[in-house]
Amino acid sequence: MDSFVGSVGYFNAIIVFCLLVFVHELGHYLVARWAGVRVETFSIGFGREIWGRTDKAGTRWKVSLIPLGGYVKMFGEGETLIERGESDGEERERPLTEAERAVSFAHKPLGKRAAVVAAGPVANFLFAIVILAGLYMVHGKPVPTDFQEQGVGSVREGSAADRAGFQPGDRILSVDGRPIETFEDLRQAVAESGGERLSFTIAREGERLTLNAAPEVRDSEAEEGGTGYLLGVTGPVARFERQGPFGALASGASETWRLTALTLSAIGEIFYGDRSVDDMGGPVKIVQLSNDVAQLGLLSLISFMAVLSINLGLLNLFPIPMLDGGHLAFYAVEAVRGRPIGERTQEVAFRIGLALLLALMIFITINDVLSLPI
Repeated sequence: MDSFVGSVGYFNAIIVFCLLVFVHELGHYLVARWAGVRVETFSIGFGREIWGRTDKAGTRWKVSLIPLGGYVKMFGEGETLIERGESDGEERERPLTEAERAVSFAHKPLGKRAAVVAAGPVANFLFAIVILAGLYMVHGKPVPTDFQEQGVGSVREGSAADRAGFQPGDRILSVDGRPIETFEDLRQAVAESGGERLSFTIAREGERLTLNAAPEVRDSEAEEGGTGYLLGVTGPVARFERQGPFGALASGASETWRLTALTLSAIGEIFYGDRSVDDMGGPVKIVQLSNDVAQLGLLSLISFMAVLSINLGLLNLFPIPMLDGGHLAFYAVEAVRGRPIGERTQEVAFRIGLALLLALMIFITINDVLSLPI
């Protein structure tokens, strides 16, 4: 299976993205149906319809040409309905009937409208929890390793560590007299070495040895004139413990919360200038990462899909007009004022939001293209 996933290549990105869009829109659809709203269209992608069918409830399920998102079109956005005359083909407005008002989205109570809008992002978060829980039940949850207890996981052939005589299982006690407790301590010591020869005190099969090695400049850093250094060892091999359904769900929810917090923290660092905008990723980078992760196997691709689902849910909750979070912001104002925001104000806000989203997408895409390896 891993080889098949790897062979699919860049097409993995389309599969993953379309699945996440389907989950997002399914959240809107299911809650809309629960709220008694008539759903006219459920589309994966935009543009010309490639495939479609209409169900008994009158919803048109379709796949469209451009797989860059999706939408659920709900019936009723105002007090009137535009119809085309059967005889002359002219478009005319007419008031909604009582039966139509009963299934119109715009005529539902504020709480139900907010629930329908919030259901998309919520579905993405729940999907991430389910994915992670499934991984923890089938493959197991990673268990933190003790570097001092388990020692070096592997030694890369031909590396500075290999030439110095390091072996898997070696417990590195100190570097130039500096105590080493964790793998991160070792990584820091190597990074600060400047490529100078270091003295490593290690424990091997009950004996204490001293090995000397000069970390090498990373290949990618050397090409770019950077200063990253590499010893050539990895940390202990990760252990995985399978969990039962309830424990896996709890762990999945906890990990989803942690990843959400990390994403928000990273966005804050970019906003305040503490992190480079190069860390932002758009469609091009997602396609590249999907292909890279797929080469590692199905489990890695599934884990990556959980991370993308969290990011998709989080993005849609931002209070930007055109996004779900923008609609929820309008509903919050409506709840405070006791009446909806005027149509003209909403129209202007949506246009500004669309412009901002397009500008951001163009910027991120250009940044993605410029960061591609040549």
